[in-house]
Amino acid sequence: MNLIKRFLVFGAVNILVVVTLSVTLSILGVQSYLQANGIDYTSLLIFCTIWGFGGAFISLALSKVMAKWMMGVRVVDPKTSDPELRRLVERVHRFARQAGIEGLPEVGIYNSPEINAFATGPTRNRSLVAVSSGLLSAMNDQEVDGVLAHEVAHIANGDMVTMTLVQGVVNVFVMFLARIIAFFASQFVDEEKRGLVHFVVVIALDMLLGIFGMIVVAYVSRRREYRADGGGATLAGSGAMIAALERLSANRHIRIQTDEPALASLKIYGKSGGFLKLFATHPDLDDRIRRLKAR
Repeated sequence: MNLIKRFLVFGAVNILVVVTLSVTLSILGVQSYLQANGIDYTSLLIFCTIWGFGGAFISLALSKVMAKWMMGVRVVDPKTSDPELRRLVERVHRFARQAGIEGLPEVGIYNSPEINAFATGPTRNRSLVAVSSGLLSAMNDQEVDGVLAHEVAHIANGDMVTMTLVQGVVNVFVMFLARIIAFFASQFVDEEKRGLVHFVVVIALDMLLGIFGMIVVAYVSRRREYRADGGGATLAGSGAMIAALERLSANRHIRIQTDEPALASLKIYGKSGGFLKLFATHPDLDDRIRRLKAR
């Protein structure tokens, strides 16, 4: 049930962004202007590009702040008197230096029984690595190193920006194709009904094409996970990375709480089955382990 909720939230947020932009363009009279002039492909593409990438980059800019707020992340002071927490920060920073990251990531903890962690932030040098309390209590030092190295690899690989660019491209294609198709569809009705038909078709296609766009974004996310696994193995050692994934696999039964969509693709672990695999942001754990062992 939690998986279905995550899928619905993830999809709803992306579709809502596109639909909101569609309604905004309509209110501002942009769509009416384009309709009145037949259709100006160049102008339409420019508007779709601005709005499509604009929403994606606003989300990226706010990602770290939203993560702290929505997940209840408590940032650990590097000078904390707690030796375990200080050691956690030092381990993240050590991997960051190995990966050539100049701006050391903030390190945080959030309360959750799930065994998971995530990385987020607008740039490599303004990032956050957060781990769940469940992860720290369930994993040994080697396994934790594998998780931390994986998340640092996400940052070093620029995955936050990469996924934002992918989402922006998808948004542009969804918005552009929806309006092109809606324009031609509206030509088959009386002139006084064209505006309404155009508006309804745009909203419907934004939603439908948005779902297909989610499949594309999820596919890219899964490829980036494989790369982060490889990066984690380089930083912490293949043994640590494999041990971390095997621990996650052995604890699949632990409830995964509903994720904030922007974080889902940058967590170390997600699960799905059947048709929903198309929308999974993470590959199957067993497949990830097999790939690492074959390196």
